[in-house]
Amino acid sequence: MIVKLNPALKSYLWGGTKLKTDWNKQTDEATLSEAWELSFHPDGLATVIGGKYDGKPLAEAATRVDWGVNCREFPFFPVLSKIIDSAQALSIQVHPSDEYALEHEGQFGKTEMWYILEADDGAFLYLGLNRTVSAEEFAAAIDSNTVCQLLNRVPVKKGETYFIPSGTIHAIGSGVTLYEVQQNSSLTYRVYDFDRADANGNKRPLHVDKAKAVANLNAYDVPNPERGDLLAKCRYFSAYRFAGEREVGRDDSFVAVTVTDGSIELNGVALCKGETAFMSAGERAQITGGGEYILICVEQ
Repeated sequence: MIVKLNPALKSYLWGGTKLKTDWNKQTDEATLSEAWELSFHPDGLATVIGGKYDGKPLAEAATRVDWGVNCREFPFFPVLSKIIDSAQALSIQVHPSDEYALEHEGQFGKTEMWYILEADDGAFLYLGLNRTVSAEEFAAAIDSNTVCQLLNRVPVKKGETYFIPSGTIHAIGSGVTLYEVQQNSSLTYRVYDFDRADANGNKRPLHVDKAKAVANLNAYDVPNPERGDLLAKCRYFSAYRFAGEREVGRDDSFVAVTVTDGSIELNGVALCKGETAFMSAGERAQITGGGEYILICVEQ
């Protein structure tokens, strides 16, 4: 099975218009925050475009055989990918580890990767603590709304990659468009939301006690964001960046391809900037065209 996907679209108070104007996402919403490209998650299912599965959720069309044997250890599909546009900064947040999430939430935690697609002048990320702090100091900073002072403020530019293990306090700043590859989880613990309210005057809930329980309070050494073909690899996903013609496919894992610039064809499936296709394990395909793309799979 090689199928083109229709993403689930999400609009939150911090989203902008770039996903609509630059990344081929169609919605009646004035702004758009996220496009869940490869998604088996019930909160936002990607659907199949064309063929015998047209309109069906990919989660229904793809079986465990399609996932590949490298996914057999996971009780559900392990990966979720998104394109994100932050017109405003996201909340200061942290994701739990698998151990904490399974015990307290009944699902897995979240480790993720960010690949910067576009960045306005002065754009940055909050990424980890700039020094090691005690639990008491961290709690006091949350209570006084000064937690940002404890975080690394990392300037970003197009083409950089950042890997964010669970437990790392972080936030995407304003003016960033990025491609996120993450565990298939919706668990986010908000620490601070800049005292914002939505159009109805409602503030989003915080999860301070849980954040205090899972946050890594050691200083975070910001890694070199430059990468070669391999952007990131962990037990949940591998992500590669390629351009131009290439044969793709694996016997042991699905492959997902998202175009980040230009256009390609995948065995006749045409993909332009911002579009994604899913290939079953065991399939082989020839990519033609000069576009740039990110390939996701699961490797042992």
